[in-house]
Amino acid sequence: MITSVHIDTARTWRGGQNQVLQLVTGLESLGHPTWLVAHARGELKRRAQEGMRFVGFSPRSEFDVQAAWQLGRVLGDVKPDVVHAHDPMGVALVAMALQMQNGKGPQPLVVAARRVDFHLKRHAFSKWKYRHVDVFIAASDVIGHILEKDGIPREKIVTVHDGVNISLIDRQPAVDVHTEFWLPHGSPVVGNVAALAPHKGQKHLVAAAKLVVQVVPDARFLIVGEGELKDTLERQIKHLALERHAFLTGFRPDALSLMKSFDVFAMSSVTEGLGSAVLEAMTCSRAVVSTRAGGLPEAVVDGETGLLVPTHDEPALAHAIVELLQQPERRAAMGVAGRRRVLDQFSVEHMVEATVGVYSTRTT
Repeated sequence: MITSVHIDTARTWRGGQNQVLQLVTGLESLGHPTWLVAHARGELKRRAQEGMRFVGFSPRSEFDVQAAWQLGRVLGDVKPDVVHAHDPMGVALVAMALQMQNGKGPQPLVVAARRVDFHLKRHAFSKWKYRHVDVFIAASDVIGHILEKDGIPREKIVTVHDGVNISLIDRQPAVDVHTEFWLPHGSPVVGNVAALAPHKGQKHLVAAAKLVVQVVPDARFLIVGEGELKDTLERQIKHLALERHAFLTGFRPDALSLMKSFDVFAMSSVTEGLGSAVLEAMTCSRAVVSTRAGGLPEAVVDGETGLLVPTHDEPALAHAIVELLQQPERRAAMGVAGRRRVLDQFSVEHMVEATVGVYSTRTT
């Protein structure tokens, strides 16, 4: 039995928060006492299950001494075997909390999750906080290699791929996107589910859509999500005269249900840790067209579960989408292969068990 405290400071809900909730829930189901310390007004708190050991706090920055003191009190009361920080601010608060304890009592194993494929910051405070980490859990091998380049010893890095809650996805009813968004009957639908942020590359998907509709005029594109680039993407769609072909749906709580009606799932990211939305699409037996950003090639097998293209390459992205839209039998076979791959390698159960394995080997 391993007691752990998990820290996530985000107020929003993205793939990382979903992984945190799945991990905490999975650890509890295996009999490991687990505490979740997260933003008091965040989405994690709203979605936390009744009965979960939840502690709310409201950190303003990674230099927030008050929040670190609050966290230190939790650690002093719980005396966990493992403290697992799920974002960089969480790492900073854990480091300060442990410093405040002045080495009193047994020191927990400090674990840092790393789900993004860019480098650690090089300033003095960043170096200081990461010196407190005993082991980094990278969501992909690519992230692990980046950590090595940043000077983290290889023996401190373990890859544990993100997990998908297959049974939860299977329980979601399919929503007919043609009816929901008044799309022409029978028109092929290319879907994207991601935050509207620069690293997700939707501007490249919209540009590719312009090329796709020249070959497949009835194709429609649904971009599901919200974010800072909404207005920019709306202007781009208008500029390219794609108002009848490309649609921004905004945030949709039924995104998984919509995904089941896509003909192709498109991932246009320019950087990506692993791509949990891609794994969800594969679980829904959707063929994937994706860039080769970050850890995406660890999820999508080119030519087997989908097609991979270079980042920023709009003609290549368009060509791959057209290829799958014009080959329904191949598309269906890729969808079947993709679901099989998730079942074999990317289930939430596999992720939780692998994480327990990291805790066990590092605390004994």
